[in-house]
Amino acid sequence: MGEASATGPERREDRDPGDGVITTRALTKRYRGGQLAVDGLHLTVPAGSVFGFLGPNGSGKTTTIRMLMGLIEPTSGTAHVLGRPMPRSARAVLPHVGALIEGPALYGFLSGRDNLLRYDSADPTADPRTRRARVAAALDRVGLTAAAGKKAKAYSLGMKQRLGLAAALLQPRRLLVLDEPTNGLDPQGMREIRTLVRELASDGTTVFLSSHLLDEIEQVCSHAAVMAQGRLITQGPVADLAAGARGRLAVTTPDPSDAGRVLKEQGVADVVVAEERVTGEVPERDLAEVNAALVAAGVRVRGFGVERASLEDAFVALTGEGFDVAG
Repeated sequence: MGEASATGPERREDRDPGDGVITTRALTKRYRGGQLAVDGLHLTVPAGSVFGFLGPNGSGKTTTIRMLMGLIEPTSGTAHVLGRPMPRSARAVLPHVGALIEGPALYGFLSGRDNLLRYDSADPTADPRTRRARVAAALDRVGLTAAAGKKAKAYSLGMKQRLGLAAALLQPRRLLVLDEPTNGLDPQGMREIRTLVRELASDGTTVFLSSHLLDEIEQVCSHAAVMAQGRLITQGPVADLAAGARGRLAVTTPDPSDAGRVLKEQGVADVVVAEERVTGEVPERDLAEVNAALVAAGVRVRGFGVERASLEDAFVALTGEGFDVAG
């Protein structure tokens, strides 16, 4: 017999034949008025990966996550989480999933600790005998032990994000879904959350992390997908996505203006001059000839080479659009 769920029994044919922790096929969400928020999404999240779900604000990331978690119904297409269809199997799936979506919902009049105790007591799979110990461990893991007794309404935005993450970590999870988890955090807090994500992944948890920060995805994720205007642009290992874009020629010199002029004469496009560093698109001609031209023009070349393409380079190459790379 299939497992019962909030939306009916699961059928054998509903099982996902793939091996992804998350898979979607032609997943689509159209809101009233015709707004197409997610358009035919085909997504595969490998087990054990830290998967970055990348796109500008308004690209469809949160809508997709809400469909994956069974919070809203898709207009068409399918979504499977842990091999089961959503939202049909939400009751069976969600106990194995920790999630922080659009910021945590907190009781402002309760302390941080009491909020977590309330969250845990609402989980029918949670053992009440270990509740306080698990809450204490979750608070410690996100750096909130000292503020555990403070009312949540007095928490900063970053502290609320940490508390929401602690709620997602109250029990071991097969999958952790985080929607913009570093929102509101200072640089130190962002580094701590990135370290925590890496630790969770090393323990075997698959982490699905949405963000509009390219550097965040590049630093912490093994795989990524790029969304724009509700459509999937590309997906795969982060290293492969970056490798798909051409690197940039970079020249280090105390004569940047002269270097920029010579590079343009040598057919280098998109030349950018910044203090003692000049970059541009890699030309078709022999780079040794370009270097020789710089030296012949009296440019003091202290560094010359092609830099590896970044995820930002890949995004711009794929979409032709700029992006928020630092937040």
